[in-house]
Amino acid sequence: MKRILVCEDEDVIREFVVINLQRAGYEVVDVNSGEKALETYDRCGGDFDIALLDITLPGIDGFGVCKKLRERSPTMGIIFLSARSQEMDKVGGLMMGADDYVTKPFSPSEVVARVDAVYRRVSMAAGTPKVSAEITSGPFVLNLKSRTLTKNGQPVELTQVEYQIMELLLKNKGTALERTRILREIWGEQVYSDVKIVDVNIRRLRIKVEDEPSAPAYILTVWGFGYKWGAD
Repeated sequence: MKRILVCEDEDVIREFVVINLQRAGYEVVDVNSGEKALETYDRCGGDFDIALLDITLPGIDGFGVCKKLRERSPTMGIIFLSARSQEMDKVGGLMMGADDYVTKPFSPSEVVARVDAVYRRVSMAAGTPKVSAEITSGPFVLNLKSRTLTKNGQPVELTQVEYQIMELLLKNKGTALERTRILREIWGEQVYSDVKIVDVNIRRLRIKVEDEPSAPAYILTVWGFGYKWGAD
């Protein structure tokens, strides 16, 4: 069963989101505070595929909940739901470890489409490919069976979005990938996000894989176009 944790303190919005997710086939557990979200997650043993979090909450806010959930699970899907539309709020949320960001007001189809896209990534991680394979590049080994990355033999914790970007880059070593192609291949054809979400996730990924994120040696920028993997 597709299971999602919804944390939204406005009753009308929460009920609206819950009804539409249930109609789309999700099992929904809803709470109205960050504290209850973490308590519910722990009580259920982390048995959630996705968390949909409002940012402005009483007590611990959505950013705080996201950080704590990421500490518990690097692979679950996390989407922010917020009236904040400022660029820095979006960037801050994504850098915190979220997979996507939906700005209020929103349509039911948009929320369900975003949730569906994140769920596909999460469910892919839970499956096992028929053929075990690894991609090696410099100090990195990407294991396509376990969907894990190591650098110099040490594990690098990645979200599912970050893993998919790494897989795309490593499968296309030396090839410049347009930002719109990365957006389409990672977030899907029916995407509501803009290419800035690619830039933010690349920035977050560089922090994890580069020796010097401000002077990247592996994930290189192709100015005015996109990104490429620069190592052999």
